[in-house]
Parts: sequence; C-alpha cells; structure tokens
Amino acid sequence: MEQMRSESTKHFHALAKTLSYWFEPIIRMWRFSKNNGITEGFHRKIKGIQRRGYGYRNFQNYKLRVLVECVHGR
Repeated sequence: MEQMRSESTKHFHALAKTLSYWFEPIIRMWRFSKNNGITEGFHRKIKGIQRRGYGYRNFQNYKLRVLVECVHGR
C-alpha cells in the first residue's frame, strides 16, 4: 500500500511540475483563443490535392481545385 501511495505521489508531483512549467502558455491559450487550426486545415487539403493530382500542368486548374476544396466545406 505504501509503494502505491509513493508511486501516485511521484506522478502527481510530475503533473504539478508540468502544469507549473506550462502555466503561462495554457493561460494564454484560454485568453487568446485564436489558433492556426483553419490554416492547418487548408494546408492539409492543398497537400491532398497535390498528392492526388501528381502535379497540375496548368496553375489555373490547380487554383480552381484548391478554391473548390476549401470553399466546399464552409
């Protein structure tokens, strides 16, 4: 029983240390709720288009495909 208590205490102290280290970034995340999730989503869609298309010869066609993919989900 004592060993289990010391193990859980170690884990709790590790968690407390991690939270104290990351406290300011966590608070900033809640205070300023902006993130780059939308940008990352568009980037992922564009990379998928590139993988499926094996390269477009005409940039205008590529641009139209990106616009269709990115506006379709909105």
